[in-house]
Amino acid sequence: MILCKRPICHKLTQCTLYSTLVWCTITIDGCATSNPTGCSLPSESVNSYLSRPGDIVIGGIFRIYLYAAYSDFHFSSKPLDLKCREVSIQHYQTMQALIFAVEEINADSDLLPNITLGFQMFETCITIRRAAQGTLSLLSGGNGITPNYYCYSGAPLAGVIGDSASPRSIIMAQILGLYRYPQISYYSTSPILSKRDLFPSFFRTIPSDEFQMRGLAQMVTHFGWSWVGILANDDDYGQFGLQVAKQELMNVGVCVAFSETILTGQSNTNAPHIVQVIRESSAKVVIVIATDHKFIVVVEELFKQNVTGTIWVASEGWATSTLLSDKRFQIILKGTIGSAIHSGHLPKFADYLNSLRPSTYPGDSYMMEFWEKVFTCKWLGQENIPIRVDNATFELLHYVKNVNFKTKDGTHIFFDANGNPPAIYDIVNWRLNAKGGLEQVTVGSYTLEHTDSKTLQIVSNGIIWPNNNTEVPISRCSPSCPSGFRKMIVPGKPPCCYECAQCPQGQISNQTDAAECHPCSWDTWPNLQQDRCLPRPTEFLSYGDPLGYSLAAISILSSLIPLTIFGIFIRFKKTPIVRANNYSLSCLLLLSLFLCFLCSLGFIGYPQPEKCLLRQVAFGMVFALCISCVLAKTITVVIAFNATKPGSRLRKWTGVKVSYCFIAFCLFFQLFLCIMWLIFSPPFTELDTITYPGVIIVNCNEGSPTAFWCMLGYLGLLASISFIVAFLARRLPDSFNEAKLITFSMLAFLSVWVSFIPAYLSARGMYTVAMEVFAILSSSWAVVGCIFVPKCYIVLFRPNMNSREHLTVKSKVQK
Repeated sequence: MILCKRPICHKLTQCTLYSTLVWCTITIDGCATSNPTGCSLPSESVNSYLSRPGDIVIGGIFRIYLYAAYSDFHFSSKPLDLKCREVSIQHYQTMQALIFAVEEINADSDLLPNITLGFQMFETCITIRRAAQGTLSLLSGGNGITPNYYCYSGAPLAGVIGDSASPRSIIMAQILGLYRYPQISYYSTSPILSKRDLFPSFFRTIPSDEFQMRGLAQMVTHFGWSWVGILANDDDYGQFGLQVAKQELMNVGVCVAFSETILTGQSNTNAPHIVQVIRESSAKVVIVIATDHKFIVVVEELFKQNVTGTIWVASEGWATSTLLSDKRFQIILKGTIGSAIHSGHLPKFADYLNSLRPSTYPGDSYMMEFWEKVFTCKWLGQENIPIRVDNATFELLHYVKNVNFKTKDGTHIFFDANGNPPAIYDIVNWRLNAKGGLEQVTVGSYTLEHTDSKTLQIVSNGIIWPNNNTEVPISRCSPSCPSGFRKMIVPGKPPCCYECAQCPQGQISNQTDAAECHPCSWDTWPNLQQDRCLPRPTEFLSYGDPLGYSLAAISILSSLIPLTIFGIFIRFKKTPIVRANNYSLSCLLLLSLFLCFLCSLGFIGYPQPEKCLLRQVAFGMVFALCISCVLAKTITVVIAFNATKPGSRLRKWTGVKVSYCFIAFCLFFQLFLCIMWLIFSPPFTELDTITYPGVIIVNCNEGSPTAFWCMLGYLGLLASISFIVAFLARRLPDSFNEAKLITFSMLAFLSVWVSFIPAYLSARGMYTVAMEVFAILSSSWAVVGCIFVPKCYIVLFRPNMNSREHLTVKSKVQK
């Protein structure tokens, strides 16, 4: 910046852009002259709105009017000056806040001793061009625009306050950043202004929109809304906020039903279309990222079409708007919840505003319009004509960067590395006041000053919603999925438009709107509602079950039959029937059958590890003993018949020792199989959670299925051999030939176990064990019934047939 108090011969071409027409003049020694080689028009005059002298001057760029009236361009003459309409009470008060602050500083001798602070303000009429003109005028000395020159005597410029809108602040920051003049905006929220490489001297006392959109998303999730619409301005503020809001909402699982832009370039800002979208949408919550003077057109259309019941979520651009607080809008905006800039308490400022009089500030050209707006009146003899607005740096930037203090109400003020203040917002609720108008009541706060999770605090029961209830309204695309269900995304629809599907088998959801169901632990299972896991019941063939104790009773009672027969055989052991066909083998067979009946008890009850280890082995060994005895008896019959022939060499094989050796050999092979089974793959206790859903089946895993079927197959082999030999020997003449009885017993035995195989493989749970117990009992009964019942019948009921003479006669008849 070159400071000049006297003319300096320096030639500079200055061009001013009027729409698409460029007017150029040549400034020599700070004075505008006509271009000798072409046409020229007078340069624009930029008059300050309000100023006060001082040792140091603070610049102010403010928006005071709500609307600007643009003239038509004919490109044959210089366009008319911009016309500004309708003073904004809120913006006018903001401008007065700077005057109030300057007066307070000057009145406090401790702040700037022996220094008087002055100000010079310019009004932008909501245009970027006026903001740039005001900024250049401040840099040039305040009485005109001379780029890169400060050609007027006066106090140095310390910094600039303003502007309110981000587009105007951006052009100002680009200019002021060249000379490192500090600029502090009170209402510009665009995140781009946080880029220090582009705007090195820009600061603001309002948080960036990035923080606000994050807070709005958290607010939406706090109330449980998942289906919302979004309205946004068609400027940088609205469109950037729209993008960030969509992203933040998506991050927290909220779906956007619609997003519409308020087109300020159209006469009705496409309000009828927006209202139609709101009316037809199922979303009950609409986030509005706009300023009050742009959103009011939509509110007017909503009022016109009587569209009510919508819950509005306001951005800071209109959350505390006095323009929208009109009594006639209460039916539309009552119950609005919004994010507002955190407000401090300035008791003296209210007194200052009340003291404002047009007579006190005759230089304030906007005071009369302000009074007319506030008091809804007209000045006598005055027409409401729109006013035409024509339009040191002590290392101050260093100190502004390091600002860090607390206000009287305890608010912490500082600027971070990007020139942003602490992100603190008030959550406000629009409700009716005593006069029937709308007022904003603080019901919570949102802050990012601290990194803890409690950034959003809302007193939910203190909020009055559109239906005058304190219960939070619902805004969902789909109804909530209750516990036991999960959300199922519907193809082609947003994630929030889902269907409720019951949790899969074995899984639960214990909260509403669960995205996924969670499986229960291995030892638990869902209840009928599938909202919690219960301990799984265990299943095994228990003595307490009807099936279990029935089989156990049959096993015990059945085991008494062989013992009874054994007693009968001992009582009548000298009779021919008992002595026939090897008395000792019959007794051994009866003892093995007694053990066969009892071994079935090992399959009933809780499958403890030692029980699992021994029960199949015990079953295999006692049945091998039983079938070996039967086979030995069958072979004894054949040998005995052939040994009676003259000269037969088989007489030496008819002794008891031969039979016992044969039985021992058969048992040894089965014992070998069982020992190998126990060594290499022993059975063990198993908790089966797959076979029956919701039930833990406690059973014995056989360890090696091959070993189990080999053991069972060996029994089948012995039984088959016994059957074949007995069948061939059934017609041999003898005093009492058991071959027929053995044939029937082995046929029944094999039938039982052949039927057992498919039944065993198809059964599940405790019925598998019950099937094996049934097969054990049935096959044992087959041997008892077919071999020993006929003998007992003769011994007990037909004693005449239990004589040598009768057997001799029968033998002769057979021959």
